[in-house]
Amino acid sequence: MAITFTRRETRSPPVPWLRQQILAERERWILWLPVALALGIGIYFGLPYEPWLLFGWASLASSLILLIVLRNQWVARIGLLGLFAISLGFIVAQWRTHDVAENVLNRALSFTTVEGLVMSAEPAVHGARVILKVSSIDPLEPDEMPGRVRIRLHASDSTVRPGDVVRVRARLAPPPSASYPGGYDFSRSAWFSRLGAVGFAFGPVEHLERAGNDGILAWLQRHIEDLRTRIAHRISDGIGGPAGGVAAALATGLRGEIPEEVRQHMRDAGLAHLLAISGLHIGLVAGFVFTFVRGGLAILPGLALRWPLKKIAAITALVAAAVYMLLAGATVPTQRAFIMTAIVLLAMLLNRTGISLRLIAVAASLVLLLRPEALLSVSFQMSFAAAIALVAAYEVFAGRLRVASGESSIGRRIVLYFVAVAFTTIIASLATSPFAVFHFNRLAVLGLVANLVAVPIAALWVMPLEVLALLLMPLGLDGFVLPLLGWGVEAILAVAAHVSSWPLAAITVPGPNPFGLIVLTLGGLWLTLWKGRWRIWGIVPILAGLATSGQATPPDILISDNARLIGFRSSDNVLHLSSTQSQSFVRDIWIRRLGSNEEAAFPQPGEGSTVLRCDEQGCIGQLDGHRIAFVSDPLAFEEDCLSADIVIADVPVPRSCSQPEIVIDWFDLWRSGAHAIWLKGNGQSRVWHARSENPARPWMRPATR
Repeated sequence: MAITFTRRETRSPPVPWLRQQILAERERWILWLPVALALGIGIYFGLPYEPWLLFGWASLASSLILLIVLRNQWVARIGLLGLFAISLGFIVAQWRTHDVAENVLNRALSFTTVEGLVMSAEPAVHGARVILKVSSIDPLEPDEMPGRVRIRLHASDSTVRPGDVVRVRARLAPPPSASYPGGYDFSRSAWFSRLGAVGFAFGPVEHLERAGNDGILAWLQRHIEDLRTRIAHRISDGIGGPAGGVAAALATGLRGEIPEEVRQHMRDAGLAHLLAISGLHIGLVAGFVFTFVRGGLAILPGLALRWPLKKIAAITALVAAAVYMLLAGATVPTQRAFIMTAIVLLAMLLNRTGISLRLIAVAASLVLLLRPEALLSVSFQMSFAAAIALVAAYEVFAGRLRVASGESSIGRRIVLYFVAVAFTTIIASLATSPFAVFHFNRLAVLGLVANLVAVPIAALWVMPLEVLALLLMPLGLDGFVLPLLGWGVEAILAVAAHVSSWPLAAITVPGPNPFGLIVLTLGGLWLTLWKGRWRIWGIVPILAGLATSGQATPPDILISDNARLIGFRSSDNVLHLSSTQSQSFVRDIWIRRLGSNEEAAFPQPGEGSTVLRCDEQGCIGQLDGHRIAFVSDPLAFEEDCLSADIVIADVPVPRSCSQPEIVIDWFDLWRSGAHAIWLKGNGQSRVWHARSENPARPWMRPATR
């Protein structure tokens, strides 16, 4: 009897299989360079203390030495290259932090006289907001003065221009810290903008003189800012109303003249990206100029046969994109968009294909190396998330779209255009929603509907007319175009207002915690940056990151840094506020972060309430078994200090008030900024405050003694 043996197939061991997958995608390794840089930058900013100055350099040197020693081991080599990039990101972030160091005002100045050079002047609904390069602040000595301050002027002071030297009476204060645990920290943003104080003017501005010759770069910067301001005024005055403010913002990036109601409509309708000049706007400007120049020159047969019209059009479009970036303020999204557009246009000059994930990797790496603090901004996170997701998605589906539109009729191409808009909106929304929810706790559910109408209007009507108006402005002929431009902007605003009014157009949802957002982001990058089937593994960390949404326990009591706003969250998740009018910005942050169902004002003296009882001296409430006293009159201390578990006062509390578990008074808020309280039993309630006596990072303002 013959015996036959069959060979049993076995799976490849995990390590050789993994090696095969990684080596198969070696051309995409470079895409992870900005990710490694971002990890290093994130580690630096995430540390609870300022690290040793040589820590990053030690890590960088160690990775280089190990790369030389282990150069023949491919796994170690890949890991060490990643460590090198992470160390580089860490070094760049630390160097940038100390390079921008400027004096920060250490106390509020209620009445002071400020003299300085106007660096920028942004028109706004309630008065221009100017940044001054300070020459004197009464009564500060030169070594105490901040280098730059931001002041909101009276609405009547509309003639202030960059380059003016002015004097103004104002109230100045240090840049405010976070008003919510883990929330937006303006003091950190101000540090990297070299702003040492913010405030508002009490009276009219006194014009002293125009700036002298202080260097070509300073002169150029002032003239660009002056040009931006003049263009913004001309467009907003030529169109008028909210549409004028939006049209001016689309041309210059100055959004101060857009009413808050319009901004809210745009956010709730999922159209806020149209107000932030980014890839869409830069691409439309470059594309319009490219098409106009190439088509215009092609009319002349002699030029069309002898000159490289495509390359001439590409160079012209590149110049136009650069000018538009400067007019828009060269923000992070515009820098990223310009870099990507420039690479695409340069690729045309070299007869190469420019649009790819490598293009985004180059743009992201340049932005992170030049402005590492941009990593923490919502604009960087959302703009690059959308760009990466869209390029990765079109890598998969672009071929099918080209085939579908290749021999199609005009009607079919129009349908395919709207299909592409819908596809783009869905992909961009999926990519940016986690970041929008993390930062704003707000999700635009009906953004697809609004974008299907508004994006074609912006692309085919508004942006071409913006470019045409800017080109005709030096000739004084822009008045013929501005009314048409205004109609297009008004159509977009009508769409935003209509869609945002629908039920559930935008909902408040709890976002992922910081660690969950990092895990989710890494999962998204794994899904988009790799090309093989193993990219599907990225879905696991995405789901894990989403699972952290709503897990953080919000605080039960919140107090603003000046005690003008106090809030506590009742058991039915209603946020009870000491005022529903004061400090609207802080109030909106609290409502979003807490995910409250509704808000309610503290009852007036004599009014009935199930959670609060108020009189002329303050309010008493019960929450989770704690008796809480909100005191506004010192006469209430004698009773409240004996009966309350927690005392919160906007006046100084006497030292004899020692029986309550927690006492927070005016001095605590003055020293340490905003407070938050998590209530627990057995005297274990936890208190957070925005500032400490020994700040851990350079941008943190120390608590005042």
